[in-house]
Amino acid sequence: MMSSNAVDAGKRSAEIVREYGPFDGNPAISGVTHDGRQVWAATGARLLAFDPQSGVVTRVIERPGDAGTAFDGTYLYQIVESRIDKIDPASGEVVASIPAPGHGGDSGMAWAEGSLWVGQYRDRKIHQIDPDTGAIRRTIESSRFVTGVTWVDGELWHGTWEGDASDIRRIDPGSGAVLERLDMPAGAGVSGLESDGGELFYCGGGESGKVRAVRRPKAARKDAADAGTPA
Repeated sequence: MMSSNAVDAGKRSAEIVREYGPFDGNPAISGVTHDGRQVWAATGARLLAFDPQSGVVTRVIERPGDAGTAFDGTYLYQIVESRIDKIDPASGEVVASIPAPGHGGDSGMAWAEGSLWVGQYRDRKIHQIDPDTGAIRRTIESSRFVTGVTWVDGELWHGTWEGDASDIRRIDPGSGAVLERLDMPAGAGVSGLESDGGELFYCGGGESGKVRAVRRPKAARKDAADAGTPA
């Protein structure tokens, strides 16, 4: 286990660089993902995509989504109650569905290494699952309620939200130990989380109806560059 001093050394305030929304109808934001160009957000009754440069909504898919969203390079994945729908973003059609590991208690979701990584909110877990069957490949324990989940440069980050406190934390994928933590301001909860693959995280803001862009710490990006991984 990592010492409390080590965790404190990696603790800092989150730097919010931009806010998007609320969008038409002021829907709550749950899942968030990034397809390399656009940010997608699950808003309950529909999925919407917006341009992160202009903030303009570019696409709406009439598919429900009440938790995490992910993108595998071709398809969107969306948690709906106790299942995960695989959606063709071109047509908006559901091409497959699998059971969600939390059976309705699921939160964030990400795609990495050929797997879906699904947060289980109150159980404080992240499951690596088979995207074709939903079978759990392994489970990582967290010390707080898990909301959004994302991988970037081989680093596993997840959001937390308990009461009025919310943060984004990097954890050891093996032990679950907290390596770094970005504390969100009061009232700025994280309901969904995705990296743009570079310097930003996109964070769903729950009932605020907003998506917030948070700067990824430079130290993490430098470590990835030093290791030969594009940051």
